[in-house]
Amino acid sequence: MPLVLVLTPGQAADCPRFITVLDKIRVPGPVGRPRTRPEAVAADKAYSSKANRAYLRRRRITAVIPEKTDQATNRKKKGSAGGRPVGFDPERYQQRNTVERCFQKIKTWRGLATRYDKAPESYEAGLHLRGSIMWLKLLTSTT
Repeated sequence: MPLVLVLTPGQAADCPRFITVLDKIRVPGPVGRPRTRPEAVAADKAYSSKANRAYLRRRRITAVIPEKTDQATNRKKKGSAGGRPVGFDPERYQQRNTVERCFQKIKTWRGLATRYDKAPESYEAGLHLRGSIMWLKLLTSTT
C-alpha cells in the first residue's frame, strides 16, 4: 500500500527524491507518535548513491540496495582505500517486488497510467484518490 506520494517531473530521475520520500513517511501505531524510521529500505541499483547510503546509515536504517557494477569497479580500483563492499541481503531484496506491485495497482487507473491530466495538481489528486481507495479496499476486506 502506498505510504507517501511525491510527484516529480516525468523527465526527471527518481533518485534525487529518495530522501524526500523517506522524510515524509509516517506510520501510525496503536499508541504514541507515528513511526518515521523503517527497519530497512529495499531499492534497486538506481538508488545506490553514496549520499543515499550515508543518509540511511545516519538514521540507522538497513540498506537493501545492490551495488552498481561501476561503483564496485571503482571501489576495487582503489584497493584497501576503497572500503568494504556494501552489505546486501538477497532474501530481503526479493521483497522489493511489493513496491512494483503497488505501482501496477496504481496504474490500473487509465487516467494515471496514460497521464490524461496534464496539470500536476489534478494528477496528484488522482494519485491520492487512488491510494485512498487502495487503503479502503484493504481495510474493508480485513474486517
